[in-house]
Amino acid sequence: MRRKRLPRRYVIIAQRRRRRIATVALPEALPMPPRMLIVFNPAAGARRRRRLLAALDLLRGLALRPEVAETTHRGHAVGLARAAAQDGVGVVVAAGGDGTIAEVAAGLSGSDSALGVLPLGTANVLALELGLPRSPAGAAAVLAMGRTALLHPGLAHHADGRELLFVQMLGAGFDAAVVHRLAPGLKRAIGKGAYVWQTLREMPRYPFAPIRCVIDGRDAHAASVIVTKGRLYAGRFLLAPGADPRAEGFHVVLFRDSGALAALRYGAALPLGLLSRLRSVEIRRATQIRFDGTGIPAQADGDAAGCLPVTIGPAPKPMRIVVP
Repeated sequence: MRRKRLPRRYVIIAQRRRRRIATVALPEALPMPPRMLIVFNPAAGARRRRRLLAALDLLRGLALRPEVAETTHRGHAVGLARAAAQDGVGVVVAAGGDGTIAEVAAGLSGSDSALGVLPLGTANVLALELGLPRSPAGAAAVLAMGRTALLHPGLAHHADGRELLFVQMLGAGFDAAVVHRLAPGLKRAIGKGAYVWQTLREMPRYPFAPIRCVIDGRDAHAASVIVTKGRLYAGRFLLAPGADPRAEGFHVVLFRDSGALAALRYGAALPLGLLSRLRSVEIRRATQIRFDGTGIPAQADGDAAGCLPVTIGPAPKPMRIVVP
């Protein structure tokens, strides 16, 4: 006798011992994966484009269909991310370094879209903080899993009314002067070595003017200062051992000593993990900070961010970020 065929929405499970047939109903349709946009800077170079394509191959192999938007100028990533969030895109991925991540995060601020990261930059500090894989395939696998955590960015307010969101750090003083005067072409050519070269050039000519700091209402003074959300600086170097970008608040690192010799001492202690142990370095927890100083440069997430004065506090709303 010929067995009657079951509809396609059923799975037939044969149990050999009892010779019975069980039917299990499957859902009519599987849920659609969230929409994903990848924001990429084509000026980053051919090597980073190859890494992006490797990540895209893996995502498409997992039945995801990410769209790619390429930036044409600085700040373009902010607008692309904001438009994607308004259009209901679930995950917007920053394919680049910490500056690109900060721009995409600024565009997503206040929205329900999650921030994703493909670490293609020079330092990739935030990716290291969160334990994201450096390989394109590994980072793409994290994006495919879609697990998220809360990130608590900082928001800097300038005297002219400009606001700047940062996800990792804001520095004022010597390190910001290095960032301001670093040639983009040199950075693309020799990577992290460009920062070392520019640091040596800045030491004899930077004036090390004092910075007045107001940290949760308490006054302090420093030659340079860094407000950080995370532990690391310029890659894997330890700056603030107790910090975590997923926690609220900031760690303020005050560098008391000024001059080229002090800068050399700080630079030597950083790769050894000894910076936080120096007597002339103080680390404070804070929620509200203000820096004052005439003509002193500032940097945020590795990009030039104008000059002081600046007031720093938490962003109005935390955001979701895709994590391992």
